[in-house]
Amino acid sequence: MTTTDVGAGTHVPAGGGAPVEVPSGPAAAETEGVTRGRLVLRRFLRNRLALAGLVTLVLLYAVSLLSPLFAPWAYNQYDYTAFLQPPSPSHWFGTSQIGEDVFAQTMRGLQKSLTIGLLTGLISIVIASLVGASAGYFGGWVDRGLMWVVDLLLVLPSFLIIAVISPALRGSSWIWFVLLLGVFAWMITARILRGMTLTLREREFVKAAKFMGAPSSLIIRRHILPNMASLMIIDVTITVGATILLETGLSYFGFGVQPPDVSLGTLIRAGSDAAVTTPWLFLFAGGLLVISVLAVNFIGDGLRDALDPNSRGGRRRQKSARKSASKTKKVATS
Repeated sequence: MTTTDVGAGTHVPAGGGAPVEVPSGPAAAETEGVTRGRLVLRRFLRNRLALAGLVTLVLLYAVSLLSPLFAPWAYNQYDYTAFLQPPSPSHWFGTSQIGEDVFAQTMRGLQKSLTIGLLTGLISIVIASLVGASAGYFGGWVDRGLMWVVDLLLVLPSFLIIAVISPALRGSSWIWFVLLLGVFAWMITARILRGMTLTLREREFVKAAKFMGAPSSLIIRRHILPNMASLMIIDVTITVGATILLETGLSYFGFGVQPPDVSLGTLIRAGSDAAVTTPWLFLFAGGLLVISVLAVNFIGDGLRDALDPNSRGGRRRQKSARKSASKTKKVATS
């Protein structure tokens, strides 16, 4: 059915009838955003691996948070009648050399590792978006100064620096360890966002906002960052997975989470020496580490394909959908 314009946002069907209101301006943008959000969600839900990864990650985090409500032992309790006992009804994952319940310890370590990964991902993307968008939008000495800081941090060996500084944080809150990880996790993303901002600032809608007198902070918040949201979301998932592995490595060497608290890294370090004779000390923490990182990676791949249909996974699914539609059409016409 064709329509005829009779005014801003109003159309009349060519065959007559009542005028039809069509959203325009901010309403049209909001409608387009809602439509794109639903399309991205639909694409993500079609990705079985991504959906399985999301469900797995949510379940693991929920169980680790709620385990103190149903677990028979706390992570800092000791059973002096059960030393190095294998899994049993009273100790689901067995016990350690000093009578600690391995299930409670593993759930506590999983909770701590996932929390550190998620918080570090959020901190890094906030810093990267602020630095990258500011450098690309303002240019000049702001760009040169911020990129000099980025280049300096990129050449520094972050693993060694964290290993040197973390012993000084012993006895303090683990939040300081998260901040330390976040400081060294944003530089590459900031450079990518700066390049995208250099392109976006030349677009018509950004120039129009400048001519209307909108402040720079509002332009960056309303026009620059939303147009880079897909990359930022994907980067968060990549950073979470990388941070979980980095925290595990640092904790394994004694530079991460410090006793009496635990993480997956400290549990793997404690059980690695006896992985053959008492495998329950090592396998549960190591297995949950692998499952968690795989789940995060599957989520990241699903978000990439959902937000960017031109990616390889998105093209593969589009090709499969076209083949399925073609087969259906042939069957219908025959």
